[in-house]
Amino acid sequence: MIELILQIILSLNNMNVSELARQLKVNPQKLLQILPEFGYDVGARAVKIDDRVAEQIRRAWRNIKATLDKREIIEKEKQKELEKKVRGESGATVVIPQTVTVRVLADLMQIPVTKVIMELIKNGVLANQNENIDYDTAALIAQEFGFKTESKKENSIELAAHTEALEKILSEDDEGKSSRPPVVVVMGHVDHGKTKLLDAIRSANVVAQEAGGITQHIGAYQVMWTNPKTKEITPLTFIDTPGHEAFTVMRSRGAKVADIAILVVAADDSVKPQTVEAINIIKAAKLPMVVAINKMDKEGADVKKVKADLSQYNVLSDDWGGDTPMVEISALKKLNIDKLLDTLLLVGDMNAENIKANADRPAAGTIIEAHVDKGEGPVATILVQTGTLNINDPLVINGEIYGKVRAMKNYKGEVLRTASPSCPARILGFKVAPQVGDVLDVGSAENATQVDVRVKKIKQTGAEKQSAIAIEQDKESEKIYLNVVVKADVLGSLEAIVGSLGKIQHGEVGIKVVGKGLGNITADDVSTAVAGKALILGFNVIAPANAREMMEESEINFQEFHIIYDLLDFVKEELEKLLIPELVVTEFGILKIVAIFRAESGSMIVGGRVEDGKLIKDCQARVKRSGEIIGKGQIAKLQIGQQAMSEVPEGSECGANFIGKTKLEIGDVLEAFKEEKKFKKLVLRN
Repeated sequence: MIELILQIILSLNNMNVSELARQLKVNPQKLLQILPEFGYDVGARAVKIDDRVAEQIRRAWRNIKATLDKREIIEKEKQKELEKKVRGESGATVVIPQTVTVRVLADLMQIPVTKVIMELIKNGVLANQNENIDYDTAALIAQEFGFKTESKKENSIELAAHTEALEKILSEDDEGKSSRPPVVVVMGHVDHGKTKLLDAIRSANVVAQEAGGITQHIGAYQVMWTNPKTKEITPLTFIDTPGHEAFTVMRSRGAKVADIAILVVAADDSVKPQTVEAINIIKAAKLPMVVAINKMDKEGADVKKVKADLSQYNVLSDDWGGDTPMVEISALKKLNIDKLLDTLLLVGDMNAENIKANADRPAAGTIIEAHVDKGEGPVATILVQTGTLNINDPLVINGEIYGKVRAMKNYKGEVLRTASPSCPARILGFKVAPQVGDVLDVGSAENATQVDVRVKKIKQTGAEKQSAIAIEQDKESEKIYLNVVVKADVLGSLEAIVGSLGKIQHGEVGIKVVGKGLGNITADDVSTAVAGKALILGFNVIAPANAREMMEESEINFQEFHIIYDLLDFVKEELEKLLIPELVVTEFGILKIVAIFRAESGSMIVGGRVEDGKLIKDCQARVKRSGEIIGKGQIAKLQIGQQAMSEVPEGSECGANFIGKTKLEIGDVLEAFKEEKKFKKLVLRN
């Protein structure tokens, strides 16, 4: 008897294993497997644990879990290394297009798409299986899985050949090469202060010229830095890349013409998705990096957090034992800008062997911006990478002569007679605007052909059309499409907008770009919009008087934008309007008619009993006779005795004013209900 009492007392001081497992957020069976390893004598089939032991386990659980997590990470790394080794030994190579969806990349590597998505997230890229990623990002992910990578030429074989020709030009003539100014690309998350930093460096207010403080185009600027100690004047070329996610391709191009990268990170905001994306681009381009920790004047600045967050992406500060210089600055207060420039020069000196060019040869370089100016015509910014560009030199772009240099200007608008290596120059003299990323090679003029201006202009004035789908249901896909014509001031922005529109995916509605091009709205654009029943979206462009008249006559909706966020938000709102609203029916109650008091044209006053639910004033009503619906109407008024009512509960007798064409009879039933349209919100599918 005493033993039984002791067992009962002991059982009262015991805790269920399942309860402890619930508190620790772990599977009970797994908990029982783990505990003996850490010195707790608990059987594999135990149901209860002594309270004191349970408390010890709770206190020690954080350390136990940390040990288990670390072990799991090590095991995963071992497995990953083993997979890499197997692939490395087999010499597995994956050929990746310039843009590829996550699913296609996973198929190319024969790896589950979920694993690829997880690897992208680890690298700071949030993309679902249907989203496009660029070659640099895809190659980085493939290399993480142990693959060798090759770029697929696709339909750009000629462009690739010209790019290879430029690389060959840059690598030859070693004897004639001399030092040139370093080209520095500025990257980072939107609003972390990239443009403000350049503003501080060159003392020119560029921020005010950009809508909403967001850089919409790639800009290039050259400044002269006087070393305060040696008084030596050194030119530095800076390329400012946009930070908005829509300009990924433009950012990638910016990195490919640079020698050094500045990664701008806000001290109060730390690492963000576009920061990680910029890190990936910089690593893929194999550029030496300097981190500018900006906004040190702000109250929430936390340098340690920034450095710790960057270290997770293998960007380790030199004062933490890494190889990446990090400079704490304030672009707004112009704090430590001189220190940053000194650091850039130091990094340039360390990489001096790679920062050379032969100035005594015909110019070669890359188009980093292009647009059509209202007064000057087609204009492009060229970064000369080798040789010297002179007035009257032929503008040979990808093997075609686009015109000749009529005038050259620097970023301040000052006239240049020559443009030497690392010099960005705004060129006038193009018959038609080139593409961003095109290759200039003056030396290949002898073998070049004249550009077909008509064909190029057709593509760039909005006459490049696709088959239109009117704003109606597509029978095959059961989708409703919104047709749009997109016009932009520069090619980079046009490419970014069309790319962003392509990412808007939904099961019920879609976007069809039926026309796109550069420059102001033309009559051709309006004709395209009329044929496709399309909207016209203008980005930093205007509609001349004749085009506006045509749009008004044809009732074409034209919208002007200066910030890409606003354009995309507008399109999403228009798509929401196309979503078919959901019809929501709310049933109220049933009235059985027991008396007819008055009948007039279009209305009747009846008496009845509420047999179920309730009646609501001004609700709709179905008329049922012998179980069948014979009509519909509305209950306009309700009355109990002499008292007007807004609603009548179940079991009550009342009078009702029925509005409708159906002639009611004693014994009929009115089913009260409310019918509402619920407008849907655009929830984009993954």
